[in-house]
Amino acid sequence: MPAERDALSQMPLASDNERMILDVLRRHGAMARSTITSHTNLTQQSVHRLVEGLVERGLLRTGAPIGGMRGQPSPTIELARGGASAIGLSVNTDSVVLCITDLACDIIVHERMDLNPSDRETTLQAISTRLDALLEQYRVPKSTLAGLGFSMSGFFVSEDRAFNAPEPLADWSLRNLRPELEQAFGLPVWLENNATTAAIGESMRGVGLWCRTFAFLSFNYGFGGGLILDGKPFHGFHGNAGELSGIYMPGESERRPALQYLLARLQENGIDIDSVEVLRRDFDPSWPGVEAWLTDTMPQVDRLIATLIAVLDPQAIVFGGQLPPALGRMMIERAHLPSARIHRYGIGPPEAQLVLSETAGDPAAIGAAVLPLKLRYFA
Repeated sequence: MPAERDALSQMPLASDNERMILDVLRRHGAMARSTITSHTNLTQQSVHRLVEGLVERGLLRTGAPIGGMRGQPSPTIELARGGASAIGLSVNTDSVVLCITDLACDIIVHERMDLNPSDRETTLQAISTRLDALLEQYRVPKSTLAGLGFSMSGFFVSEDRAFNAPEPLADWSLRNLRPELEQAFGLPVWLENNATTAAIGESMRGVGLWCRTFAFLSFNYGFGGGLILDGKPFHGFHGNAGELSGIYMPGESERRPALQYLLARLQENGIDIDSVEVLRRDFDPSWPGVEAWLTDTMPQVDRLIATLIAVLDPQAIVFGGQLPPALGRMMIERAHLPSARIHRYGIGPPEAQLVLSETAGDPAAIGAAVLPLKLRYFA
């Protein structure tokens, strides 16, 4: 019975057709009812009936009519932003990021808690206390919360989605976190690694607004990735699709683009930087050790880019995570694309664009927050 109750608590809160309509309005904004129909495979009568039901449930609302149209202009239909909300929680090795979003996936709260999350119970208590205060401060009713998305570095090792996380997060590793999180916050909980939630956040609020298929490179204390195929996250059979560090052999591990190795290189050169968050905030391209790290690391990045282009054929490869933007630009400038090879007839295949993340804020926390909304309300 508990397992059945857990499954029910995570089911979609709208039908497939309702979710289609909600997703159209999320992507395109307010529009006339007749225009909604043109974005679906439904009849005008079906759209009218579904929209009326969503308005009654407080998920849609009518807006001002569109001017310049013949006859009596009809009111526009738009998402009722306060009709639902969700919480995102991203646990990093040196900080925790909390995010609350409304039904339109716009950010209500984005707050970084500079605390050491090594002790799980203490951290959860601090997060729960702060979250209650934020919900009250921003007047977000708990009744509107669709759930909580939880993200952390690492890969899954079991059917209950236990993480194998970096060493600083050992207390969070190799355990079924979902029951503990649901008890702490009183909400349905979805777990994803932070690279996948970052890719989801990017798909709904960043590069995904112009690109439907991309690979997201998540540079954190460790290194991983997330895959978005035709607008949807690809998880793989075990939930570990995008675990990009896995392409490197043991002898190459310390040359993969994980920021822990850049921290070590900087410290060897007398730069007193002890966390990834400080590295992101204070990064200086002229620091001694940066160029040496790039020289060692970029061949591994080049191989990864070539692999993603050959296997996935993405429209874009996004450099994100906790990567300092200036460092990301340096990496993109130094990257060697497969087009540099000699191809038959002098013509190679089209290749992905290499771009920085376009999501303002922490994409992993934002993606974690929109995850419950995407699964319960959107197509």
